[in-house]
Amino acid sequence: MLQDYLSTRRGDFKDYTELRAQVNTIQRVTLLSGNMTANSQEETGGVCARVYRGGTYGFASAAAYSADSVANVLKAAGDNAAFMDTHVKKGMPPLPRITGEKAGLRKFPGEAVNQSLLIDFAKELDALIVEKCKHLSSRTVISNVLNMEKLLVVSEGADSHFYQPRAMVYVFMTAETPDGDQVELLRPMGGFGHFDEYFTDPTLYLEEINTLYEQLMAKREGIFADAGMHKCILHPDLAGMLAHEAIGHTVEADLVLGGSVAGPNLNKPVASELVNMVDFAHTAFDKPAPLPVYVDDEGVPAEDVNLIEKGILKSFMHNRESARHFGVKPQGNARAFAFNDEPLIRMRNTFILPGKDKLADMIASVDNGYYLVKTGSGQADATGEFMFSVDLSYEIKGGKLGKAIRETTMSGVAFDLLKTVDMLSDDIAWDVAGFCGKKQLMTVSAGGPALRCDVNLGGR
Repeated sequence: MLQDYLSTRRGDFKDYTELRAQVNTIQRVTLLSGNMTANSQEETGGVCARVYRGGTYGFASAAAYSADSVANVLKAAGDNAAFMDTHVKKGMPPLPRITGEKAGLRKFPGEAVNQSLLIDFAKELDALIVEKCKHLSSRTVISNVLNMEKLLVVSEGADSHFYQPRAMVYVFMTAETPDGDQVELLRPMGGFGHFDEYFTDPTLYLEEINTLYEQLMAKREGIFADAGMHKCILHPDLAGMLAHEAIGHTVEADLVLGGSVAGPNLNKPVASELVNMVDFAHTAFDKPAPLPVYVDDEGVPAEDVNLIEKGILKSFMHNRESARHFGVKPQGNARAFAFNDEPLIRMRNTFILPGKDKLADMIASVDNGYYLVKTGSGQADATGEFMFSVDLSYEIKGGKLGKAIRETTMSGVAFDLLKTVDMLSDDIAWDVAGFCGKKQLMTVSAGGPALRCDVNLGGR
């Protein structure tokens, strides 16, 4: 656990100042068809300081964490801020004051998980896959741990001690099609917590393994989608990808200031009246959010951000500086991945709220279309244009699921797609497995209900 060398330096703060100590621990084990191809454990940490003066920041960091290194980076950041202020001469006023109470640990760092636990679980799960899944051409099992601990002291706002552990196991299955091609599916498992809280007995994941295998066998015999616009049902996993990649990034205030499509659409319709979207801070649906954030890395107490209400774009996500520009209150979206990263405006737990429809009724309502179940990689830009791979989907004929579909893609403009949403399911799902890659990595979660909407699909 991080020792507090920061609080004693508060008397040296002359301008708006952030002091942050941080340690990231990453463990990874990879088995490819039973052979270990990766076995690594890495701990990186240090301290950084950021000082704001006259519209510019001075930043400094050091890989060592001690009383001396804290003093050194604080002085260096202050010197850098003074230098930038002298030469850039923005002449901006101080940042608006923010109050907040100190936030202590909600989850406590434990003993480091022994690497052998990751290895043993991966081997046992791999053996289970070999036993139960007879027609694979290859398989990959990855055990992964990422623990982030941060200690933050700010000149004004909320000091915090933050700990976020995430434990995941990823299973990839590959099979050969009758015509000699390869098809693959991925199943991530895990979430917020320690590895030994999730992964004690591989047989507990047998149902998920069997489902993944059955889906892959269906895909192996699958057909290709007909290219063009179709009435589709998006599984909640795809709703989450849409919420994060295609919509969420367009409403981050730094990208808005850079010209994103969301800028001129504030307080205007961007979706069907059925669509509501929230970036949850730490609590969602009266339960802890999948990756809770209580105070951001600028010392701003974290609150939910209501992004879209009944189809109307209501707000953006901010750091302190962009909130001042737009004349609004920051709500805790400034986050940094490593000790030597400056905080950026980032999503936390971004979610399209559920509706009142049953998934079975939604599928039954489609005469000729597709049910899109699993997404792979994807990309989107500030215009809201997106393209996602769809790794698993099924045709819908006469309101019933038909044959599985091989690889396809979905593309379009996010706000145009959202305007066609006319049904939302009453069940939801969260995706906590991935990272956001905006300039620096960051753990995020996203999710939503199933959506019925019009989608442009790629063909063969």
